[in-house]
Amino acid sequence: MSEAAEFYRHLKQLFGADPAWGQRKSNRSARPAEREGSQPFEPGREPRGLGGVIDSLTEELGWSSPLAKSEVIAAWSDVVGAETAKHSEPIGIEGGVLTVRCDSTSWATQLRLMRGELLAHLERSYPDAGVESIRFQGPDVPTWKRGPRSVPGRGPRDTYG
Repeated sequence: MSEAAEFYRHLKQLFGADPAWGQRKSNRSARPAEREGSQPFEPGREPRGLGGVIDSLTEELGWSSPLAKSEVIAAWSDVVGAETAKHSEPIGIEGGVLTVRCDSTSWATQLRLMRGELLAHLERSYPDAGVESIRFQGPDVPTWKRGPRSVPGRGPRDTYG
């Protein structure tokens, strides 16, 4: 099933299906008291702030977790500080694991030592993100290892003559 179809089914489940939607004709001859909908000065008609409306909509549609995950990635410098953010970059959050790429192995080691403190800060500041652990990667280096399994031994050096 495509992502658009899943989203449509999700909205249909939340808001229900009205078979007469789009087929209503305006009834101009109806008196105002007979019209459907809310009336002025009824309870619940008070204006609300846009932030509250958007927050309730994101909760209703189930978007809180993905938005919180993107907030963690966008606010990485606020989480770890400006100097550390220069040497580390969050890649993504998948399965509750935040993956962070570091400039060097020493930065990755230093951040591993700070893992508990960072997790506590993330749980306090971004509880909806669902970060359960953090994985720190060093810089990408070339490797001779091919695939998920490798055979122990001298490797490619034994074919050089």
